[in-house]
Parts: sequence; structure tokens; C-alpha cells
Amino acid sequence: MLFIRCTHCLENAVNASTPLFWRDPRLPEVELRVIRDARHVAYALHSHDHWSLGAVTRGQSTFVYRDEHHAIRAGDLVLMNPGWAHACNPLQSEPWAYLMLYVQTAWVSELRFNAGLSRSPQWQDIATGVISSPLLYQRYRRTIAALLNKRLSAPAKKAALAGYLREVFVHLDAPTAQERERVSPALAALAAYLDDNALEAVTLDELCRLSGYSAGHLIRAFKRHFHMTPRAYLINRRVELGRERLKQGHSIADTALTLGFNDQPHFQRTFKRLLAATPKQYRTCLIEQDDHGACRQQ
Repeated sequence: MLFIRCTHCLENAVNASTPLFWRDPRLPEVELRVIRDARHVAYALHSHDHWSLGAVTRGQSTFVYRDEHHAIRAGDLVLMNPGWAHACNPLQSEPWAYLMLYVQTAWVSELRFNAGLSRSPQWQDIATGVISSPLLYQRYRRTIAALLNKRLSAPAKKAALAGYLREVFVHLDAPTAQERERVSPALAALAAYLDDNALEAVTLDELCRLSGYSAGHLIRAFKRHFHMTPRAYLINRRVELGRERLKQGHSIADTALTLGFNDQPHFQRTFKRLLAATPKQYRTCLIEQDDHGACRQQ
């Protein structure tokens, strides 16, 4: 079963709705999130810099993915492209549980390209949002078990992950989402500007000058493609940068200050609203590494 080697880690969590995170410094390409009871876990619409692949392990939920609304249930896999707005939330407080892999975009893009399943080593968006395949679901669970197995070496874990992802991409071998929808150069330039200046006090007037759009047209066009207003996109980008700083060991207070939030509580509220976890919960790993790189209970 999934957590044979670390069941005690899950049982000793504060409660079943507490988000648990696993990271291994030897495997920077991947991060795991575990939620055992997500009935009270709510997300605002948000996006990530990385590619995400999750599995519903119990119950059912709603999955909002840009313009699409999916009813997902135990055994389903969900896929989220980098930068695509999404949210998963419970159905009338019904219990459900899930696992989520966050995979480094550059690494998975190269993996897909080298397998002959992408025309470019740069990320190519995937149109599919949900996969219902008992075989891929069971192999997802085995891959998670491999990542959490204390007796496996880092290369063996990475090979298990890479092998599974190649299998997923073979299953998905179909036209990319980029062939279905392309963002206008003006909107792409605005998004890139927000990415590059996420720590600055970017104003709507500034974006209007850069694009030549009126304020109303700019907001409508930007939201139509990115499913967020420019302001929400900027805040989401800051939270993503905050994730990286927290993983690097920076304090919550220092991270809040660096990212330009009014104060630490403001950062904490925003972080939790978008990621359904507090900064402190995110910094706390499900399993930590000892001096030799082996996993042990935290």
C-alpha cells in the first residue's frame, strides 16, 4: 500500500485536514503534497510555475480548470499546466482525499522531449485536465510509494518517477493545448512583464501604457485568457516566489517583507487562500532527510 514505510508520519499529523509535504534535497525536480481529509480545504483560483499531477484517493470533488468544470472522484488523475488557473474544492463538505505531485517544469519538459512525445524541449501545454485510468492510477500510487521508500536510492526514485511520467505522456500523446489556443503577443508580453516585476508596485496605468489597451479592455482580455485579473496574477506570482523562498529556508517574516506584503499576517492569509496551507505548514515536511540523505520521521 501507499504509505507502508511512513504510515506513522501520517497518523501523527495534527489532524487529517493538515496538509503534509514531502521534499528531498537530492530530488529537486519533485515535491509531494498529501491531504487525507480535504472536506474543509478550500482553494481560491490560482496557478503554479510547475506542472502538477494529482490523484484523488478517496471521495469526490469539483475541479475547476480555466473554463472547464470537472466532477472528479477516487481513482481519477488531474493534470495542471504551468500558469493555468485552477482550484479543487469539496462537494458540500463531503470527505475526500488526494495526493499531488509538483514537478519542475524544465525537467519534465526535457523528459517529454527526449521521449519523442513533444516537438520542443520547452514546455508544451497539455489539453487534457482529467484522466480516468485504473492502471495509471495504481501506478501513480506505486510511484509515490517509491518516492517515500527509505530504502531506495535517489537515482532509483528519480528513475521510477521518470518512467511513470513517460507512461502518462504516452497515454496523452495528442495535440497540445497550444495548438488549440494561443495567447496574443500583447497579453503574453504583459504576463511576462508581471513575472519579471512581481516584486514591484506595478499599476494598472503602467500596464495600459505598455499595452496600449484601455483599463477595461485590458482587464477583460487578460482575464479571458489567464482567468485572473492582472492584480490577481501578480499576487499569485508573489505567492509562488514565496513558496520557493520558504523551501530555501527563509523565514516567513523575511519572505513576507521581501515579497512586498503589508505584514506577515497579510502574507499568511494570502498564501493560505491560494494554496490551502499556511506558510508554516508548507515549510514542515512529511519526511525529512538525515545526514546521509536517508528519510526518517520528522
